[in-house]
Amino acid sequence: MNWNYPTNIWFGEGKIEDLANACLNLKMKNPLFVTDKDLLNLSMTSKVIEKLKDDFDHLQVFSKFSGNPTGKNVTEGVSLYIEKNCDGVIAFGGGSALDVGKGIAFMCGQKRPIWDFEDIGDYWKRADENKISPIIAIPTTSGTGSETGRASAIINEETGIKKIIFHPKILPSIVILDPNLTKELPPRITAATGMDALAHNLEAFCAPGFHPMADGIALEGMRLIKNSLIEVYKNGKNIEARSEMLAASSMGSTAFQKGLGAIHSLSHPINAQFDVHHGLTNAIFMPYVLTFNKDVIEKKIIKICNYLDLQDQSFDSFVNWVLDLRKKLDIPHKLSEVIDEKNFDLDRLSKMALADPSTEGNPKKLTENDMREMYQHSMSGELF
Repeated sequence: MNWNYPTNIWFGEGKIEDLANACLNLKMKNPLFVTDKDLLNLSMTSKVIEKLKDDFDHLQVFSKFSGNPTGKNVTEGVSLYIEKNCDGVIAFGGGSALDVGKGIAFMCGQKRPIWDFEDIGDYWKRADENKISPIIAIPTTSGTGSETGRASAIINEETGIKKIIFHPKILPSIVILDPNLTKELPPRITAATGMDALAHNLEAFCAPGFHPMADGIALEGMRLIKNSLIEVYKNGKNIEARSEMLAASSMGSTAFQKGLGAIHSLSHPINAQFDVHHGLTNAIFMPYVLTFNKDVIEKKIIKICNYLDLQDQSFDSFVNWVLDLRKKLDIPHKLSEVIDEKNFDLDRLSKMALADPSTEGNPKKLTENDMREMYQHSMSGELF
């Protein structure tokens, strides 16, 4: 199947074999292959690169980064891109690889620093959009959905703050979703990325505003996750379940064009300061944010219960389903289980969370004290 919303999506087992054709469709003759240094060492990645080298005389590879990428990573990639006269980016991997790849394709023709394009107001209009290179995105995890997103999450090393860099034209032109590329994911990463996808769909559905297309996508994304996340955690070779999770991940990123919320606001500072996996922190914060927002999202949560066919269709039932899902995936209940409390600067982190772009989409208007309280509850393990 080939889908056209929100971009061209080539979906199915073995679709990675069409990568060279995707490059030709976008007139790429000298692509830059972007993948993180850990993924580069896997045989799966080596096979893809070797096949591309048969098709392209001047394939370049950039992999000088890992999780939670920084501005320096993008800058180094841009330097290689320009030096080797590349004409497009293939972003291959998890969220970090896709974000770096999109960042390189965006920044290779810009004269301003990357931070001038933060997702604030119309900052994106500062860019020379005619110099944004084409992007092919190939996710190997089922979580961030960055392949269908118009932004990259990049850490500013000087401030220690994760910034969202946005432009409509960094939406990849072709996405290849091949479940075979995800079946070797270890259970721990499968769980964290799956909960990331759930957070995207859930927050998008609960975000205020009228966007029935996003709402419909988010509901179906959550149903696919309910149907398949536990299965892929237990049996990673199940291609049907892997396919559903891969689709749900892309759906989450498509849906959150409507907005996100405090789950992401609280996560981003922790990811930047403590280098904790983004999906894991989203999973930890989820029940605390849900119960904090209860009075304004209860009716929407009951709609989710109905669509997911939960036996008890109530707010508490949904929270209990989330808690049970986390337990089955071996997700910690408290933030204090994954970070050092001695380095937990509550005031600074609360300010950073409030300033995060995701805060605007939260169903309930937030204050710095609200952020502080949610952090405190997540550290102690007590729900609101």
